[in-house]
Amino acid sequence: MSGTLSVVATPIGNLADLSARAVEVLRSADLVLAEDTRHTGRLLAHVGSTVPQRSLHEHNERARVDEVLALIEGGAHVALVTDAGTPLISDPGLALVRACSEAGMTVVPIPGASAVLAALVASGLASDRVAFDGFLPRRGGSRTARLEELADEPRTVVLFLSPHRAAEDLADLAAACGDTRPAALCRELTKLHEEIRRGTLATLRDSVAEGVRGELTLVIAGAPEPERPADDDATAVAAVDALIAAGESTRDAVAQVAAQRGLRRRALYAAVTGRRDATPSTPATPATPSTS
Repeated sequence: MSGTLSVVATPIGNLADLSARAVEVLRSADLVLAEDTRHTGRLLAHVGSTVPQRSLHEHNERARVDEVLALIEGGAHVALVTDAGTPLISDPGLALVRACSEAGMTVVPIPGASAVLAALVASGLASDRVAFDGFLPRRGGSRTARLEELADEPRTVVLFLSPHRAAEDLADLAAACGDTRPAALCRELTKLHEEIRRGTLATLRDSVAEGVRGELTLVIAGAPEPERPADDDATAVAAVDALIAAGESTRDAVAQVAAQRGLRRRALYAAVTGRRDATPSTPATPATPSTS
């Protein structure tokens, strides 16, 4: 009879957040797959578990899949954990869970702590429509494209920030979404020095300018629905035109004007480019017939 894979959420800081059900699984499983066996070893010792461990992290997950599938097919109960929080949420485990699902094996979620949900409910921002976006790309076109998408995202967005890049990330987010976009920066959730800073992207950007420590989760309010008179579209397009005439690219000019006026970047870009497409080209002047 085939075994099971349990996807077990572990504490993100406070050990008291480990559920009784998670403790039972960590004590009774045949094998625990851990992102860092040393880290998880301390958790297992805390709950009195002597279950053996094997590593499963981003560098070896694909190589481990067939081995783990064989164990589960043979009847083993395997528990998957990461260093903190719920596996697969910006952590390893997707390849394994997908392979188990495709093979028709039982995958059991063991819910628990999640920095995403903890930050969201403490942020004071809307929680009825939410998008989780992990970490921002570090550089290049993929980072620029992601920032543009987030600027227009109408849902509340939850991001993870690295403390080493938090100042740069918040500066770029403020530039893309506008300085006044409401947000909450949650630091060291459930830990001794837990802190929740609420304000605008600009104030949060300034608050980390000298550096910040700890695990960071950022919650950003969704893009507001534009409430502008129709003739404001024309003034916004004119502002874009003025920046382009001064040497800015269309993309950068649109980004600046949209952030300043609280407009959707994509809508403004479409208005600018659509206006150009609709402008008829000047017909060529017919040649004057020769009289010679």
